[in-house]
Amino acid sequence: MEKNKILQVKNIGQCIGCYSCMLTCATNVYKNFSLKNSAIAVKTSGGYQGRMVVNICRGCKDAACAAACPTDALTPREGGGGKYKEELCIGCKKCVENCVAKAIGFDSISNKAVFCKQCGLCAKQCPHDVIGMEASQ
Repeated sequence: MEKNKILQVKNIGQCIGCYSCMLTCATNVYKNFSLKNSAIAVKTSGGYQGRMVVNICRGCKDAACAAACPTDALTPREGGGGKYKEELCIGCKKCVENCVAKAIGFDSISNKAVFCKQCGLCAKQCPHDVIGMEASQ
């Protein structure tokens, strides 16, 4: 995890919806095989020639999600976004409700947020260079 880099969608036109990024996040970060437990969401925009959409944490400088967390499970991260301490999460969903990008999921089984930790594993597994870790702005 590089402090001054954040995930960015680089080449959305290259996305074929293989879900490699989502599977990598769910299995390696959240130890789960469900795509619902991925902090990145790939989906089609719909229609006959629907393009793919990749919804990721935008690495906000003044992260409203972190400001809304009452337990400091989510705190601001140098370079943007937040640092997530799952053990402190009480399942209040305030981070989910306050995420500007609507990129925070929620696992109703564990009662915890599914939050992008900006680790970059998804970018490393993307076979088409759609997402990458870029310098924060």
